[in-house]
Amino acid sequence: MNQHIAKGNSKTLKGKIREHWGKITESELDQIEGNVDQLVGKVQEKYGYKLDESRKRVNDFLTQMNRKIS
Repeated sequence: MNQHIAKGNSKTLKGKIREHWGKITESELDQIEGNVDQLVGKVQEKYGYKLDESRKRVNDFLTQMNRKIS
């Protein structure tokens, strides 16, 4: 996948990610730096989802956020 969240949207999404996935810390989000693959891995690690489930949840979340931002 290796996608990045656009920098202009990353600050807005960072707060939404923290709301949605509260187990992910602010410093972990700083380390992820908008990298979608790293976010998928962090969601998998923190919530115990299988990789495909984690990827689906992150993609669904980002799609939903893109609709709200657009």
